[in-house]
Amino acid sequence: MTLVKLYTQPEVGQRWLQDQCGKRPHFACILGFTATGLIPGISAAGATPADRRTTAIADAEFLYAGPTAQPQYPLPPLQQGASPVLITQAIIESLTIPVTIFNAGLPTPPPIPTVDLQGQAAACVSTGRALPLNVVYHLFAEGLAWGKKLSADPTTDYLVIGECVVGGTTTALGILLGLGIDAQGCVNSSHSQCNHRQKQAIVEQGLAQIALSNPAEPMVIVAAVGDPMQIVAAGMTLSASRYQGVILAGGTQMLAVYALAQALAQAEQIAWQPEQVVVGTTGWVMSDPTGKTVELAERIGSVPLMAAQLDFGPSHFGALRAYEQGYVKEGVGAGGIAIAAHLYQGWGQEKVLEQVEAIAVRMAEARGEGKEMH
Repeated sequence: MTLVKLYTQPEVGQRWLQDQCGKRPHFACILGFTATGLIPGISAAGATPADRRTTAIADAEFLYAGPTAQPQYPLPPLQQGASPVLITQAIIESLTIPVTIFNAGLPTPPPIPTVDLQGQAAACVSTGRALPLNVVYHLFAEGLAWGKKLSADPTTDYLVIGECVVGGTTTALGILLGLGIDAQGCVNSSHSQCNHRQKQAIVEQGLAQIALSNPAEPMVIVAAVGDPMQIVAAGMTLSASRYQGVILAGGTQMLAVYALAQALAQAEQIAWQPEQVVVGTTGWVMSDPTGKTVELAERIGSVPLMAAQLDFGPSHFGALRAYEQGYVKEGVGAGGIAIAAHLYQGWGQEKVLEQVEAIAVRMAEARGEGKEMH
C-alpha cells in the first residue's frame, strides 16, 4: 500500500504528487499562541493549562535540537500519547530537510533561532477581539514576503507549511464559520472524542461580539476569532504558490488556512496558483469518527486533500500506539512531512515508524528512562 492516499480532488492531488516526486522540500514551521488553549478541557496538547502555555515552544526546541538531556522547555506530558514533533523531527533529521521556524506570536520567545515576525499572542476567541487589526495586516505582509523569499531558495523545490498552535482547531472553527462555511461538527481535535459543543460555544460567543459584513472581510475575521499562525500561513501560501508547490501540513487547521487564503486572494485581489496548493495530513485525522474532514474540505471548495497512512500499532512504545486509539493525531506538520519523506526518498510506513521509534529511544535515554517511553 502506498503511503499517500488522496481524498478530494484526486486528479489535482495526483498531478501535484507527480510534480514533487524526488524533489527536496523546505519545512516552514509557524508557531503561535491563543489564550483559547488555556480553557480547561479545550485541548489535549498538554495535560494542564500551564503545560499548554509552553507546548509550542517545547515542540520548537525539540524540532531544532532533537532529544537532549536538559531541554529548557521539556515536551509537556499529554493525557495520552506523544507529541507529533517526534514524527516530524525524526524525518527532517534523517533526510536533512531544511527548516525555518517562525514565531508569529508567542507569550515567551523560544530558546532557539527563530524568525521573529513581531506578532503577538492572541486573546481568547470568546472575546471577539483575538488580535488587533493592524497586527493581522502586518503578519499577512510578513507571510507574503517570506513565501516569496523561501521560494527563491535554489536548494529546495517546494514548501511544506506546518504549525504549532494549542487550541488551533477552535480558532480554525472560528475562521471557517466567520467565512460562512458550515463547519459545525466537522473539525478535529487532539482528544480521542472531539469536544464539538465546547468549541462551538466559544466561537459563537466570539462571533456574537462583532458585526460581520456580507461577505465578511477575512482580515476582520482573523482579528476577531483567529490566531497569529493562520494569517502568516495564508500569506505564505498565496505568494509561494506563484513559484512552486505548497503543502499545507495539517488537518482542520490547514483546511481553515486554505479557506482563508482563498478568501484573501479574492478580497485583497491577490494573484495565486491554487492548483499548486494541497492540504496533507495523517490518516489518523481522516479516520477520526468524531470529525468530518472530507466533508469539510468539500464545503470549502476545490481543496485537494491527502493523508499519510501511518500505523503505530506495531510500535514498542505505548505513547506511539496511543495514536491508533485516536489521541493526538497530527501537529507540527507531521502528516505533510511524512508525505514529503515518501516523495523525496520513497519512505513507506515501516521506515517512518522505524525512524520515529529511534527518536523515541534517544528521548527516553536522554531522560534517563532506559529504552521505555510510556
